Amino acid sequence: MSNIPVTVDRAGLWDAEALSDVAAATFPLACPPGATADDIEIFISDVLSGERFGEYLTDPTRTVLKAVANGDIVGYAMLHAGDPADLQVATAVNLRPVVEISKMYVLPGHHGSGVSKALMRAVLQRAREEGAAGVWLGVNQENTRAQRFYAKHGFTRVGTKTFHVGNQLHHDFVMQMAL
Repeated sequence: MSNIPVTVDRAGLWDAEALSDVAAATFPLACPPGATADDIEIFISDVLSGERFGEYLTDPTRTVLKAVANGDIVGYAMLHAGDPADLQVATAVNLRPVVEISKMYVLPGHHGSGVSKALMRAVLQRAREEGAAGVWLGVNQENTRAQRFYAKHGFTRVGTKTFHVGNQLHHDFVMQMAL
């Protein structure tokens, strides 16, 4: 798909259900092949529901950015300000203050269209505006496509962490980038 006009703006409470729909469509694509449909559904229900997005959108430590193309939300990113709560991550990430990119997803029909790049530019701009020295994220160790995307944008691997999807424990690389 060729580049399409995309606008990235801060999402509002009115976007919660649409963001949840995008999350439900995109999250399974980032899971490793061994993730079960039941565990993915548990995660979507517990973490990516419209109600949960309502909580994220009103949390002062979080910023949700939406990517809009042709009037539809086609991707989103969630930033979380503050030091990492996980001790492994806090040790691996050596930049302070730091912002986590806790979620960044684009609908499959828009992969390769410039949406991901636009989201990343907006994420990094927002983190700079918040005075962050850097950003970090966790990416599943089997998601090589995402790892290549992040590396292309200047992220480097600095550690590992675990991540629960339903009843399964997965392993992520921790990547960071100085701003």
